[in-house]
Amino acid sequence: MTEQQITETTEEVEPVVDEELPTEGGEKSDGDLDTTEGTDEDSTPSDEDQVDDEQDTFPREYVEKLRDENARYRQRAGRADELAHKLHKTLVDATGRLMDPSDLEFDEAHLEDPEKLTEAIDALLEAKPYLAKRTPKGDIGQGESGASGTVDLAGMLRSRA
Repeated sequence: MTEQQITETTEEVEPVVDEELPTEGGEKSDGDLDTTEGTDEDSTPSDEDQVDDEQDTFPREYVEKLRDENARYRQRAGRADELAHKLHKTLVDATGRLMDPSDLEFDEAHLEDPEKLTEAIDALLEAKPYLAKRTPKGDIGQGESGASGTVDLAGMLRSRA
C-alpha cells in the first residue's frame, strides 16, 4: 500500500462519539443506549445451530463404552499407585537404615534413582536422628554367651569364700 492509500483508509475509520450523560432524575437523554431495543427474545436457533448440536452428540452405546473403558483405566492407575507405594516402602526397608520405612514420604523419583533415595534417607536422618534403626551391638547380657557349658557349684562357692 502506498502512503496515500493508508491515510485515506485511516480517515474513513474515525469513530464518532456523541453521547450525553443521563440526568440526575434518572431520565434518559437522547444519547443513552437502550439495550432492550434490537433484541429478539423470541428468536429460534438457526438451522446451522441445530446442525452443530447434532454433530456434538454420540450414540449412547458409544458413550457407555468410553465410560467403561475409562473406569478400567482409573482402576489400573489406582492399582499402579498402590504398588508403587509398596515398592517404595520395600526399597526403604531394604536399606535397613530406618526403624519404620513409612517414615520416609513417597516420592516417585526414589523408585527410579537409588541415589535420590539414599539422599532422602540421609536428609531425614540428619533432621530426625531418632528415626534411625537401633540395633544392639556387642555383649548386652542376653542370649548365649561364650562361657563354659557346665556349671560348677562348688567352684562358685569356693570363689566367694
